[in-house]
Amino acid sequence: MGLLPPVRTSCNAVALLLALATITGQVPAQDAAHGMPVLGTEQWRADLRFLATELPKRHVNAFAHITREAFDREVAKLDSQLGTLDPDAIFVGMDRIENLIGDGHTYIRIPAYAPAFPLRFERFGDDYRLVGVEPGSSAEAMLGARLVRLGDTPVGDAHTRLLTLTPANETQALREIRAARLLDNGMVLHGLGLLKSHDVARYTLRADNGETREISLPAGPAPTTWRSVVQSLPLSEQHPEDNLRCDEVAEGRTVYCNFHSYKDLQASSARLFDLVGRTHPDRLVIDFRNNDGGDFCDGLKYLVKPIQARGDINRDGHLFVLIGPRSFSAALSNAVHFRQLTRAILVGEPIGELPNSYQEAKDMVLPNSAWVARYSTHYYQFTNGPENLIRPDKEIVRTWPDYRAGKDAVLDWVLGVPADANLKPRDWPGLGTEPAGSEICHGDF
Repeated sequence: MGLLPPVRTSCNAVALLLALATITGQVPAQDAAHGMPVLGTEQWRADLRFLATELPKRHVNAFAHITREAFDREVAKLDSQLGTLDPDAIFVGMDRIENLIGDGHTYIRIPAYAPAFPLRFERFGDDYRLVGVEPGSSAEAMLGARLVRLGDTPVGDAHTRLLTLTPANETQALREIRAARLLDNGMVLHGLGLLKSHDVARYTLRADNGETREISLPAGPAPTTWRSVVQSLPLSEQHPEDNLRCDEVAEGRTVYCNFHSYKDLQASSARLFDLVGRTHPDRLVIDFRNNDGGDFCDGLKYLVKPIQARGDINRDGHLFVLIGPRSFSAALSNAVHFRQLTRAILVGEPIGELPNSYQEAKDMVLPNSAWVARYSTHYYQFTNGPENLIRPDKEIVRTWPDYRAGKDAVLDWVLGVPADANLKPRDWPGLGTEPAGSEICHGDF
C-alpha cells in the first residue's frame, strides 16, 4: 500500500517549505535559486545520524537483506565524506543507504524543488529510449533514439550508478523502471556525478539510422503537454488522469477498465458495475499495468469481492487481469486476490515487486534538511509456492517495435480470445484461496 517516489511534480518550492515547517516546526535555510537546503557539515551529520538510528528502529525488519555490519559501514563511509559533498551528492548517499534495505517502499522521496528536465525515457531490453519531450524542444527530432551518453559518461556506466538508487532486493524489472524514472532529475544526476550541474543536462542520443546528436537542456518546470514518440496512443496509455477508466471495446463485447489509481474507488467502481449491467459484455478486463498502489482493502471491497459474486463475469474465459512490472504495492496485492478468489486469467509480464516482501510505508522527516525518508512496517506473504514472483498465466513481453507502433499486444491478445474459449487459470501451487494480507482490513470487505 504505497506509492512510487515522485520524480516530477508541479508543486512549488515555497508551498513545500510551508508544509515542511508544519511537520518539523522549522524551515531549513534555503539556496535562493533552487530551494535546496544550505546546511553545515554538523547539520548534515546530524541528519545522517538520525537516519542511521531511526531507520533500523522503525523498519519492521531492516536487516533482512543487508547485514547490520554492512549498513554501518555504508553510513560511516558517507559520514567521512560529508565535509566534501554538496547537497545533491549527500541526497544520493542517503538514498543509496535506504535502498540497500532492499524493499520497494523504503527510500528517500525526491524533493519537489529538485531541478528536472523535460524528457521521458523508458527502457526496452538494454536500451533507454527517448519516448517523450516538450513540444518544440531541441530533442524533438530525436524521439525514439537510444541514449548513448549522459554528460561525459557512457550509458552503461550511468545505468550502473542509477541502479544504486533502486531497491536492492526487488526484481531487476522493478529496478529498471525506477532507474529510468531518474533520468530527467537534475538533483539525482548531478549527485551521481553524471552532470556537472543540476541546472543543465547533456544527453547524447543515437537514432536507429545511425544519426547521433548531443542535446543540451536547461532544467525547468514540467511541461503541461508532451510530444510522444507514439503517434496514436493505445487505449492503455490514454486518459491517465482518470482513476478507473472503463470503455466498451470490441464492438461492445468487452468492457476494458484501465485502473490507474485507488482514489475514490467506491464511486468509480460503481460506474464500472453500472456499465457492465447495461452492456452485458462477454469479457471484463481490469488493467493494473500502470497502477502504483493505494489501499488494497478498498480494492478487495469495491472490485475483487463484487466481481467474485458475479456469475456472469466470474467464469472461465470471461475475466482478465492485466499485470506488469509497474503493478506495485496494492496493485500487486489485488492482482493476487483476483487470482485467489476469482477465475481471472492474468495476462502480461511478471509483476516487478516481490509478493513476499515488506510494505505499508510510513514517513520520517530528517531534522535539518527536512527530507522525507520512507520505511516499511509490515511483511506480507502472498505466495507459498516455490518462486517469490507473480507470473501471468499468459506472458506477453512489451517490445520496442510494438510500443513505437502504438500497439498493445497484451490487450490485443485478450480481445482476440474467442468468447467460448473457456480459458482456465493455470495451476499455482502455494497461492491459496484466502485473500492474503486481509487480516489488516477492518469491517466488511
